[in-house]
Amino acid sequence: MDLEKSSQPAPRESPGLRGIPAQPESPVVSGAHGAHGVPGRQDAAPEGCLAVAIRIPVRIVVLVLVVPVRMVWDALVVGGRFLRDALFRPLGRAFMWVFAPVGRAFVWLVEGIATVVAWVLTGFGYALAWLGKLVFVWPWVGLWRYVALPLGRALAWLGNVLLVVPAVWLYQRVLTPVGHGVVWALRGIGAGCAWLWRVSVVAPAGWIYRALLAPTGRGFAWAALGLWGAITWVGRGAWAGVTWASRGLWAGVVWVASGLWAGITWIGAGLWAAMTWIGRGIWAGVTWTAMVVGTLLRWIFVVPAVALWRWVLAPIGRGIAVVAREIGEALGHAWRVAGYISLAVGRFLGRLFRWIFVEPVRWAYKCVLTPVGHLVRDAVWRPAAEAARSVGRTTRQALASARETARQTRADIRRMLFGASREPEPVALSKPRSEPEPVLLAKPGGGPRSGPDRSRGEPVGAEARTLGSSTTALTKD
Repeated sequence: MDLEKSSQPAPRESPGLRGIPAQPESPVVSGAHGAHGVPGRQDAAPEGCLAVAIRIPVRIVVLVLVVPVRMVWDALVVGGRFLRDALFRPLGRAFMWVFAPVGRAFVWLVEGIATVVAWVLTGFGYALAWLGKLVFVWPWVGLWRYVALPLGRALAWLGNVLLVVPAVWLYQRVLTPVGHGVVWALRGIGAGCAWLWRVSVVAPAGWIYRALLAPTGRGFAWAALGLWGAITWVGRGAWAGVTWASRGLWAGVVWVASGLWAGITWIGAGLWAAMTWIGRGIWAGVTWTAMVVGTLLRWIFVVPAVALWRWVLAPIGRGIAVVAREIGEALGHAWRVAGYISLAVGRFLGRLFRWIFVEPVRWAYKCVLTPVGHLVRDAVWRPAAEAARSVGRTTRQALASARETARQTRADIRRMLFGASREPEPVALSKPRSEPEPVLLAKPGGGPRSGPDRSRGEPVGAEARTLGSSTTALTKD
């Protein structure tokens, strides 16, 4: 029934089954094909007993069910192609020629409706966008603007009041005055030490040098050196006392500052410990709540779903996949076999139709109708056509003679009523003086001649047109 399959080569028949066409041969490669020669199945993964058990029955049942369907399908294909070429395509062209303006008008109407719908949907989209902003965006904006920001500002003000303001007050009111006092005390101690040095050492030494040593001369060098040693010893003792006093004062200042810093550190550590304890408590509560909720969700949803998938759905799915695969392969195999069977049945029906209808009609046309047609053409049609042509010629001649007679009669009647028409008279024109004289040609044995010799067969050309030889209808003789 499928006419397109007639151009394909006939399939090779298996030597064991003569009635069933064999499948196309495919190269069998070890490792790439399974135990039954199906591509894609590995030797390492043999088929299960379910696939082997249902394969042959399923293929037999599917072949029995598919063969009528394939034959009906091929018949419908052939009928559809015939209807398409003979009926639907001309009707479609006629409909396109007739309904093309209607289709354009419908398209214009649809485009207008689509434009209106687009406008409506655009307005609806704007409304949805506004509603989405109202439902989703603006609440978060309000939460951020009226809750999060004031809360952050309150926390920042609280931190400023609890930490920054006390630290600034302590720095300005305590540490800065203490530091200024320490610096003032150090400057006073330095000034006192310098005055004591000048009064106790520099002034006496200068006085002794000016009043005693200088007048007495350089002879008292040994006494001066001894006195200098004593003065040096006294100065070292005084410097040691000043150094000890300065170190004690610096130790006191350092102790006071260390106590203040320890107090500040203790206060800050207490605040940080309190905040850390509160944060850890909140995080522990959130973690415990999330763990409990996650455990409940796992035991309520995940564990039953995993068990259902692992022990129920997966085995059922594997079985359904095996059955569906075998049914699909059986359908493909049966469809191909049904195609071969349908091709054979179609060829048989085509030959039977040819033997029953085509060959008798062809024989009748060739052996009966053609000789009868030739006989009718030669014995009836051609003589009748010749007689009709002769009658037509006679009729045309009679009509032509009648028209000529009528024309002559009308001319005679017009001549008798209105007289003969005046003939135009030729106008005599004198030759112009500027016209050249004709050239006379001399004959070999005689006088001159003024033209070609017609006796000798020379060609005679048309005479030149002059004012005296006009060819118009008014001056023609």
